[in-house]
Amino acid sequence: MSQSTSIPKNLQRVRDHGYDNYMEVEKKTRKVLKFQELILSQFNQTIPVSRLDILARRLGFKQHEAGAFVLKFPHVFEIYEHPVQRILYCRLTRKAHLQIEQQKRAVIAQIPDAVTRLRKLLMMSNNGRLRLEHIRIARSEFGLPDDFEYSVVLKHPQFFRLFDAKETRNKYIEIVERDPSLTVCAIERARERVYREKGSDAEDIRFSFVVNFPPGFKIGKYFRIAMWKWQRLPYWSPYEDISEYDMRSIEAQKRMEKRAVATIHEMLSLTVEKKITLERIAHFRLAMYLPKKLKDFLLQHQGIFYISTRGNHGKLHTVFLREGYRRSELVEPNDVYLARRQLAELVLLSPRKATVDRELVGYRRERVGYDMENSRTDYVEDKSVDFGVENKGNVRDVLDSDIGSDVESDFSDDDNHSVEVEDVDITE
Repeated sequence: MSQSTSIPKNLQRVRDHGYDNYMEVEKKTRKVLKFQELILSQFNQTIPVSRLDILARRLGFKQHEAGAFVLKFPHVFEIYEHPVQRILYCRLTRKAHLQIEQQKRAVIAQIPDAVTRLRKLLMMSNNGRLRLEHIRIARSEFGLPDDFEYSVVLKHPQFFRLFDAKETRNKYIEIVERDPSLTVCAIERARERVYREKGSDAEDIRFSFVVNFPPGFKIGKYFRIAMWKWQRLPYWSPYEDISEYDMRSIEAQKRMEKRAVATIHEMLSLTVEKKITLERIAHFRLAMYLPKKLKDFLLQHQGIFYISTRGNHGKLHTVFLREGYRRSELVEPNDVYLARRQLAELVLLSPRKATVDRELVGYRRERVGYDMENSRTDYVEDKSVDFGVENKGNVRDVLDSDIGSDVESDFSDDDNHSVEVEDVDITE
């Protein structure tokens, strides 16, 4: 890549706490997802707490850390005592199971959109093919199901072709035919909306991007001029074949740099949550003509992208599309995003609320049992008075008498069954 871009190379990196806080929650949900997969892989989807601690060490947790971790999220994990073995077991709560099922249904329902996203991703590559392993690693970001090789690729032979490369022994996904109707970028649709709103005064946005600098970012006079020039610079579309162009001129290299911005912008637009890790973008670097130093390159455009280092002790870099978010919320949410946010809401729920719920359930159970005993006793006493039985003995004496047989028949087993059903409804 050329070093003659009009944007200054060394820019002060300004943190945006909205995205960093988003990643702090993401860090907790990633750990929760690891435990969920571990529990769901066990027989009956339950696991002894002692075995959970042993298996959690393979996930990077220290000794005795797994038990303390699951206790922090009582709305996701439930600890109970086995009725026969009398040892502690761990399982997912009903709310967690509902969230998992909702996310599965959302992913299956949007498979047609996932097919379109995969087609556009392949069309952005220089030869119309990408490694299957690279797409498998990033399948969650693009909303692809876990079995996308079968449910998306092999089920749509009119769009995709799966083959093994003899020289590298790697599986590749190749586009069968390029569709011109899919070559319209998301930024081009945004420009069209702005052009319709502003009319003839929107000539300056023909090659421009939506720029929203983070709070505290200093914009000097010369930087503003450089940005104005860069916004008006023409570039080639990410879907355009540039293999036959001459790249030796400075003008061509500038266009290639701006094309790299457009390519990453379009890749983020194809993701479900408008974000993806920098390491997964690097997997597509050679196939999409992206620069080597991706982090430094993206830091030159802090108004378009934001790189967050939160979430994995600074080892993981998450790239956000700034125009896709407003106040740490997705501007155009989808069903998959909403289902994943429900898990974050369960993680953020206070453990005290779960404790209060359990105490309330226990109080209601005791109250129901207490009311049942009182109603049974009062009912017997009333019957004894009506039939002329003196209330000198206890309740057992009354029930053993001939008159007490009528009293017992009035209190049937159906009443006990109704109390049990009400008890189940109270507990979730």
